Amino acid sequence: MQFRTKPEETEGMPRGIPHIIGNEAAERFSFYGMKAILAVFLSQYLFVMDGASGKPMEEARATELVHLFNGAFYLTPFLGAILADVFFGKYKVIMGLSLVYCAGHAALAMMGIFGHSEKWMIAGMVMIALGAGGIKPCVSAHVGDQFGALNSRLLPRIFNWFYFSINFGAFASMLLTPWLLEWYGPHWAFGVPGVLMAIATFVFWLGRKRFAHVPPGGIGFLKEAFGRDGMVAMLKLTPVYLFVAMFWALFDQTGSTWIFQSQDMDRDFLGFRWLPSQIQSLNSVFVLTFIPIFSLIIYPWVEKFWPLSPLRKMGVGFILMAAAFVLVSFIQVEIDGGGRPNIVWQIGAFALLTAAEILVSIVALEFAYTQSPKKMKSFIMCFYLAAVAIGNFLVAGVNHWIRIPSAAEEQLVMAIGEMPGDWQNDPRTVVLPGYDKSDIDGAYIRRLGDEADIPLEVPGQQTLNRAAQTIISHAEKAGRFPDVKTGTELLSGMEDHWGRPLRYLTLNSTTVRIWSAGGDARWNTKWDVGVLISKAEPEPEKKASWLDSLRPEEPWLAARKRELGLTATQDGAEERFSKTTFSGGQVRLQGAAYFWFFSALMGVTAILFIPFAMIYRPKNYLQDS
Repeated sequence: MQFRTKPEETEGMPRGIPHIIGNEAAERFSFYGMKAILAVFLSQYLFVMDGASGKPMEEARATELVHLFNGAFYLTPFLGAILADVFFGKYKVIMGLSLVYCAGHAALAMMGIFGHSEKWMIAGMVMIALGAGGIKPCVSAHVGDQFGALNSRLLPRIFNWFYFSINFGAFASMLLTPWLLEWYGPHWAFGVPGVLMAIATFVFWLGRKRFAHVPPGGIGFLKEAFGRDGMVAMLKLTPVYLFVAMFWALFDQTGSTWIFQSQDMDRDFLGFRWLPSQIQSLNSVFVLTFIPIFSLIIYPWVEKFWPLSPLRKMGVGFILMAAAFVLVSFIQVEIDGGGRPNIVWQIGAFALLTAAEILVSIVALEFAYTQSPKKMKSFIMCFYLAAVAIGNFLVAGVNHWIRIPSAAEEQLVMAIGEMPGDWQNDPRTVVLPGYDKSDIDGAYIRRLGDEADIPLEVPGQQTLNRAAQTIISHAEKAGRFPDVKTGTELLSGMEDHWGRPLRYLTLNSTTVRIWSAGGDARWNTKWDVGVLISKAEPEPEKKASWLDSLRPEEPWLAARKRELGLTATQDGAEERFSKTTFSGGQVRLQGAAYFWFFSALMGVTAILFIPFAMIYRPKNYLQDS
């Protein structure tokens, strides 16, 4: 079948645009639904799935994996762009990779049903990164391909509507998917977005006869890419999107560190108790509200006094992003002190972040299209998406660096490797003192096997237990954990295994840490030993609503833990305080220091961008110019 290869000769909106917008809304529901719950799933759900490791994942490790996935997702557009611009054209690539995308969601929905859960998770994430990432530049460029000289003035408007559809799908998904995970578990939570992806593919296929199918450039793509215009465009855009990369390093943490922060906040807002993963849906609400405000009110008013070029908009956006992270840094300061601030403060940070998003993300999306030569629209669009990948890889790298290894885990692995094969999986096998042959005084003891795990013991365990009980006794009387000054005073006179004082730190309103520098006498190393004390906060009573008739009586995770025998009880009731001994395995740059670090990086980025924007000279390309 022959399709039209040039834009319609019309001054109005092209006929194929509704199919692209509908496809994008459903596809974004699919992607953002999966992305919304990924951090919580990795840290709280994965370990109870059949065939998983059986141990909760630390938040820093979960953050690292989330951003590695995001980075991979935004790198694969280079593959999709080359397939589209050189070989097959945008339409065929979108259709083919959409099927891979659907298969990825199916793999995530199958976790724990067939085979090893972690392998299914990896397979699903790889296919989603290939499918969703591969079609991303093609869809954006496909929008631009529908416009010619007669209606090119509508490009800014349609890119705003394109972004509107993205956020409408994201909003609906980030409300529904966390709720599905909470009450119906991972299979439904990952499966429903997969169904929406299948619908998105079908909607796009329905519009095939209405689209302008711009043919692939073939060898012309290579000539243009490595010709003067192509090389100049790539060289000029590269520094622009290195600045944009820092914006995305901060923005995409709304799906990781901001979620973990909200777990330590009072989430009652507008008469509703929000799940941690649902808070980020408000970003989409703000986008849907702010786009018309910026387009119809703010931009025209500012233009009267100060011409708003794309680069000027981005510069202002960088400043607002730094302000958003400064606010979450102050929120974390309150949490570090044992407070429990209301979620309205993080919502304020989301408002600043959304304003920055409109000034940076929408503008950069349009900028990537207008600055690319005609046969390179998809490929140059990848520079915008690669900036997102670089930002996410930066966050993943930071979270990898701040994680401190665990001496106990290292010794356990070494001990297992040195044992006879038939001992390694025997629950009766115990790692005895001195087995590790370490030159650090004291051994770490842990039973091996899946059936009879016993708590980790470290040198000076009895002292740590006494210190923990002292803090717990104070918390029971006061109704909250002591602050750092009071806790330090309560532990004064207590010494660790090596005769040195213990340290005390509040991590949030429900968790504190008591620890020693360990045998190497240096803080924040794998030899630190200590105990984490957590306090179970009773959930406030919820008012009955129509939603109660749509869910089970018990959350999926609670039912699953009870099924596996993981719920700790004492005299028939759940323990209010729990203690976990550790050896290393903590993090550097934790709490407010983490957020201040990224606030400073964004501030420096905004300052450096100002002189760059003053000397940059853009050049526009349109399909029929």
